[in-house]
Amino acid sequence: MSVMTENVGLSATTGTWAIDPTHTTIGFSVRHAMVSKVRGNFSDFAGSATIDGANLAASSVEVTIQAGSIDTKNADRDGHLVSADFLDVENFPTLTFTSTDVAVTGADVTITGDLTIHGVTRSVTVEFEYIGTSLDPFGFTRVGFEGTAKISRKDFGLVWNAALETGGVLVGNEITLVLDVEAVKQA
Repeated sequence: MSVMTENVGLSATTGTWAIDPTHTTIGFSVRHAMVSKVRGNFSDFAGSATIDGANLAASSVEVTIQAGSIDTKNADRDGHLVSADFLDVENFPTLTFTSTDVAVTGADVTITGDLTIHGVTRSVTVEFEYIGTSLDPFGFTRVGFEGTAKISRKDFGLVWNAALETGGVLVGNEITLVLDVEAVKQA
């Protein structure tokens, strides 16, 4: 059961929303060689949210990401990430997220859901900040959220790694998800 404090701005966003992929970033970062972070994102995804302003806990979110759209600004690395060593896009072409719980406290929205990567499903909680709602110059109502979550890549069966001569491993286990979401009201 969700504990929540009503957010007047968010409760006024009742309706169905489609994620705007041209104004949304689904990104991530992971430690590389124990000394820096590699950042990337996915460029091909679709999703929707249904917000119930009268009962925010009844709201829901669904997102499907094309795993092969991963982009870390390095073609060789991206080729390795889509291979069987990591995402194995030939056998697991999509990543999905389906919410199971929504809780709201002030401007903070906590969405817990089933994240499936590499054929493995785990419960993940994403902490979002509700940025606001606006009417654009073309008459479309838009809503914005910024969120983060940390996941273990090993929990999803992504275990490939290489030992470093100086100790440690090439790829860190913890992945930080960074989500900047803008959605357009559909109904």
